[in-house]
Amino acid sequence: MEDLPFRDRTQAGQLLSRKLAGYADRTDVIVLALPRGGVPVGYEIAKALRAPLDVFLVRKLGAPGQEELAMGAIAAGGVRVLNEEVVRALGISPRVIDSVAARELRELVRRDQLYRGRRHAPHVAGRTVILVDDGLATGSTMRAAIQALRQKKPRRIVVAVPVAAAPTCEEIAGLVDEMVCYSTPEPFYSVGFWYDDFSQTTDDQIRDLLERAGKELTSAT
Repeated sequence: MEDLPFRDRTQAGQLLSRKLAGYADRTDVIVLALPRGGVPVGYEIAKALRAPLDVFLVRKLGAPGQEELAMGAIAAGGVRVLNEEVVRALGISPRVIDSVAARELRELVRRDQLYRGRRHAPHVAGRTVILVDDGLATGSTMRAAIQALRQKKPRRIVVAVPVAAAPTCEEIAGLVDEMVCYSTPEPFYSVGFWYDDFSQTTDDQIRDLLERAGKELTSAT
């Protein structure tokens, strides 16, 4: 399959940015990446479009004993999205969901302080937001991000990912103004299957990319 697997998230972001070229050099555009894996992808997009980059924090709620399986997600602003199908199938109680959500909220707050430091969250009202991740499987994390972002009243939400399960790409497309999936391979397997290097992005890498993006945008203007 052409361009797959991606070499790494950097290459994936470079390829994806070509499909977003119409948003280059626009003062209303901001790129928000979902940590951790979405940040290297978002960095390449922001660099290509000459747009500011920041993070948008969302945490997956892993099913007890099957943490890789998303039973939902939380995002800044008190947003919680549940995958009711998974919750019902596994018989997960509200008490367990609350416990997992509380733990993930603590991590969300920690990461916000770690990545952003003293910088305020970006102002997105009335702007075009390109929301980026390194891929979509079930889409629960992205749904939570979209719901949280809507509360901040952007003018337009564009979701951009290098690779996604086709049904998820179609579903998310119905929630936003524009959906850009670089590739929707069948069968899908998993996000990581379509990357040669899918090693975990570290907190230090995220902070470095955010700092570099800020410097590059300042020097470009």
